[in-house]
Amino acid sequence: MEGKTADPGLWNDRENAERVLSELKRLKKRVNSWESLYKDFYDFYDFYQLTLSEGEDSLEKELRDNFHSLQERYNELEIIELLGGEQDASSCFLTIHSGAGGTEACDWVSMLLRMYSRWAERHGFKTEILSLLEAEGGIKSVTMQVNGEYAYGYLKAESGIHRLVRISPFDSSRRRHTSFASVFATPVIDDTIEVEIKPEDIRIDTYRATGAGGQHVNKTDSAVRITHYPTGIVVQCQNERSQHKNKATAMKILRSRLYEYYKEEREKEKEKIEREKKDISWGNQIRSYVFHPYNMVKDHRTNYETGNIQAVMDGEIDVFIKEYLKLVWVGKK
Repeated sequence: MEGKTADPGLWNDRENAERVLSELKRLKKRVNSWESLYKDFYDFYDFYQLTLSEGEDSLEKELRDNFHSLQERYNELEIIELLGGEQDASSCFLTIHSGAGGTEACDWVSMLLRMYSRWAERHGFKTEILSLLEAEGGIKSVTMQVNGEYAYGYLKAESGIHRLVRISPFDSSRRRHTSFASVFATPVIDDTIEVEIKPEDIRIDTYRATGAGGQHVNKTDSAVRITHYPTGIVVQCQNERSQHKNKATAMKILRSRLYEYYKEEREKEKEKIEREKKDISWGNQIRSYVFHPYNMVKDHRTNYETGNIQAVMDGEIDVFIKEYLKLVWVGKK
C-alpha cells in the first residue's frame, strides 16, 4: 500500500487516492496496535520478573491491573482479526423491529436500543437515530446509524431474533411474559460500490414525521418511506426537517440493504436470505435473555452464556460477538 502512495500518478484520480490512503491508515493502525501490545506485554513481563526477584508483594494489585488492561487490548484486537469481510470495516445501519409480544415487545425494542447505544458508547462510536416509530409501551421499530471503524463487522453478529423472558411490568398479575424483537445489521457502503436500483422498482411515500409537538412539531410531509418491490425491503427516514435530505438518507439505507441482500443471494446462504422473512417468534431466536425465574443470557448459535444479565443490558456484548465470529471463522476454515 505504501508503494501505491509513492506512485506519482496516484492523485490523477483523487477519489481512488483517498481510498488508498484511508486503507493504508487502517492497515497501519492494525499493525501498530499489535506491535504496541507486543512491546507493552514484554515490558510488563520484565516488571513482573523484577517484582518476583525482589519479593515486592505490595505491587501485586498494580500487576493485576496492568495484566487485565493488556488482556482487554488483546481481546479487542483478536476480534478485529476475525473480521475479514468485504465491508467489515464499514459503519453500520442497525434496524430493530418488535415482534410477538405486543406492548412487551415494544418495550423490548427500547431495551435493545439502549443496549446497543451503550455498546457503541463503549467503543467510541457515534450513533444517530434515522427513523423511529413509537408505540404503546416503547418502540415499534427503529433504525440507527452507528459510525465507526468495524461497526458493521461487529454488529453483523447481532442480526437475528432476540428473545426476552421476564415478569412483565405491564401485567398487574405479575405473570411471566416472553417477547421477541428482530435485529438486522447492514454496512454503510460508499458510492464506489454499484447497487442498481431501477426507478420502476421502487415506490416513494412521504408523510408527516412524529415529534414532541409545540413549536417543534413538523408541519410538512418531510419523512420518507421507500418500498423496493422485487425484494419487499422497506426503509424510512425522518430525522431531518428536509424531505430532500431524508430521501437521500433513505436511498443510502436501501442501497445498503440491497447490497447485503444480493451478497447473501450470491453466496447461496439461504438461511441469511430468509432471516427477515422468518416469524419474529418462537423457535427462531439467536439469543435468549432470561430475567425470571433465573438470570441468564444465552446465544443459541455458540451456546455461550452468562448470568450477568445487567452487564449485558449495559452493552457488554463483545464476548457474544467474539464467540460468534470465531464460530464463523472456523466454519470458513
